[in-house]
Amino acid sequence: MVNRSSLFVAVRRGVFAVGMILFAAGPALADKLLIPMDLTQTDHLKAYGVVYWALQRAITAEWLLNYRGGSFMMEYNDVVALEAQVRGVKTERITPAQAAQVYSTIEHENMEVIRLEKAPRIAVYTPPNKQPWDDAVTLALTYAEIDYTTLWDAEVLRGDLREYDWLHLHHEDFTGQYGRFYISYQNAPWYQQDKAECERVAHELGFSKVSECKKAVARAIKAYVANGGFLFAMCSATDTIDIALAAEHIDITPEMCDGDGMTPGYQNLLDYSKTMAFQNFHLEENVWVYEFSDIDTYQERVLNPRGPEADFFTLFEFSAKFSPVESMLTQNHVNHVKGFLGQTVGYHRRFIKPSVAILGEAEGVDEVKYIHGNVGEGTFTFLGGHDPEDYQHVVGDPPTDLSLHRNSPGYRLILNNVLFPAARKKEQKT
Repeated sequence: MVNRSSLFVAVRRGVFAVGMILFAAGPALADKLLIPMDLTQTDHLKAYGVVYWALQRAITAEWLLNYRGGSFMMEYNDVVALEAQVRGVKTERITPAQAAQVYSTIEHENMEVIRLEKAPRIAVYTPPNKQPWDDAVTLALTYAEIDYTTLWDAEVLRGDLREYDWLHLHHEDFTGQYGRFYISYQNAPWYQQDKAECERVAHELGFSKVSECKKAVARAIKAYVANGGFLFAMCSATDTIDIALAAEHIDITPEMCDGDGMTPGYQNLLDYSKTMAFQNFHLEENVWVYEFSDIDTYQERVLNPRGPEADFFTLFEFSAKFSPVESMLTQNHVNHVKGFLGQTVGYHRRFIKPSVAILGEAEGVDEVKYIHGNVGEGTFTFLGGHDPEDYQHVVGDPPTDLSLHRNSPGYRLILNNVLFPAARKKEQKT
């Protein structure tokens, strides 16, 4: 687990303005606008968008960790209140005396006030030919009406990531195996088109094959995090980026993908010191198995299926005052979140580095679902599975309609990550 005394080095580095705002320090001069995030909220997902919208207009907000499901509060503003109403988000106008009671409750309970100061600049790493519904995060951003920019290999390798505070990795395979979709879809037109496009981009960027291009991209993304970036990823992007980092100087890509053989003894040549989250894992040697390594719990799911009615994972409860980072990332109106599958469903605990914080896990089985860690000055957060409201997403499934899942606990975890960088003071880019 992360060293709790560091609090993301918040106190010593002044990264977070986490000091408790006490009413006793001075009387409140105006009413407050409270955006409740408990079971009374009509649209949890769009609530994040309202807060982001306010931050874009230099209206600071407070994230009330563990108070009514992780509610938000700011000085009362008619314009923000109207925007929330238009978006179908419930708000409450509270008096100075009521606000004082909120702060008093927070002071004496496992709660904290986090000041949100600036809307983070958001980027999504995704192929140009992908549709927004191919990825849960772009679905969430679009539904919440949060602005984002898409970029791909060329933009990453020329250094464009420095322009963004937060990066999400689309359902991705950084090993150059095209998601191992060749097992079932090698003759499908979409697969052949995607493969040809990846090869074209890799060659234009000066790489002999896609796997080498993806390794370079993975290293650039890790450097972005080390320099202070916030990384969020789901599904196969979470384990394949670490596999690519560990295999920097060896070939682990089957001949059917790149035209040449793999490095002999490649398993013993993996360098786990270069990875972010995982260690001591073994790669899947059978090229006809729909799996990259033994990090993922997917094979156990095949042998012991739970089904959507019995599948859930539990969020850990952290000390809001002493572990504000983990508390921000796990804010929710429920403690148990519906499970969901994907090419990478979850992670075996034994392969997670000791320095990584476990945020959520499935009870009674060896499956960690949600993790967070530090690399240099930045952070990464990984969430297993593809779509929190599409239990067994398969190729060709229709897009998830989030208007039918406005209070989705799983999608709230995604949007916690989106607002997370707003609590960090932005450092001068050089």
